[in-house]
Amino acid sequence: MKYHPQNSEPLDVAERLGKQQLVCYPVDSLPSADMECYQKARENLTLVDETIIPPRQAKTFSVPAGHFFRIVSIEGPQVGDLNLWHKNNLNERFYSGKTRALHGTHVSTSDRLWSSFPYLRPMATVTFDTLDWYGWDEDGGSVHDVIGTRCDPYIHMVLNNYNYHFCCHSNLCRALASYEKKSIDKIEHLIHDVLNVFMCTGFTKDTHQYFMKASPVRPSDFIEFFAEIDLLGALSACPGGDCSSSHSSDAAVCYPLKVEIYKPHQEALIDWSSPEVNSYSGEHGIK
Repeated sequence: MKYHPQNSEPLDVAERLGKQQLVCYPVDSLPSADMECYQKARENLTLVDETIIPPRQAKTFSVPAGHFFRIVSIEGPQVGDLNLWHKNNLNERFYSGKTRALHGTHVSTSDRLWSSFPYLRPMATVTFDTLDWYGWDEDGGSVHDVIGTRCDPYIHMVLNNYNYHFCCHSNLCRALASYEKKSIDKIEHLIHDVLNVFMCTGFTKDTHQYFMKASPVRPSDFIEFFAEIDLLGALSACPGGDCSSSHSSDAAVCYPLKVEIYKPHQEALIDWSSPEVNSYSGEHGIK
């Protein structure tokens, strides 16, 4: 239950309420994704690698700049939590908050995944989404959200008072620790807010709380990305399964996910180049 106001409406309530809404970050001047180039490039793709992510586990994968990768449902409805880093600089990582501010609460074809400060540039572009038909449902829900941060053992302990070690945060920690050959305490700070792939979410209309419902994903559905820079990815097959009932436990039925890496014919990308890091001077008012 949300806290009830202690104060009555002021006399000038009409003046204070009902102002015109403004989009905080208008994207009219944002460099748009060259979807014509990407669509041409994806016409002739060669599968070069694939990774199976077991239920309640996570694995890393690498995608060279100029390649495509797909996250694929293969056995049953399953949600995945995605982290991305610049492969050669893990300090540059996916920034879900700024991606949300630019593209909205959920992403689909032509939206871009942006990297963290001070780099702030497109890391990947969504080039195909078999769930784009879903749109927005009557509850305001949609798929592929950049709202939720990831299920984690810390809030689980606060809410339930017992240890659970297979939340997406922990799964991603184990995967990155294995890739880096380091202990989890050395890499945990690199795990970041995720793209919730295939997850159907929104905000409740009464209390405006984050909700989830059964994902509409089915086997053979996929979301596809173009790697704008050299990427290291990590994907967790969420312990919530399709997130229709619970998460952060062993109660839900879970399925594996697959990541596929594709190489296009390079002549299709002759006019493409990786975006440069952000050109802000970095002075922050101090000279």
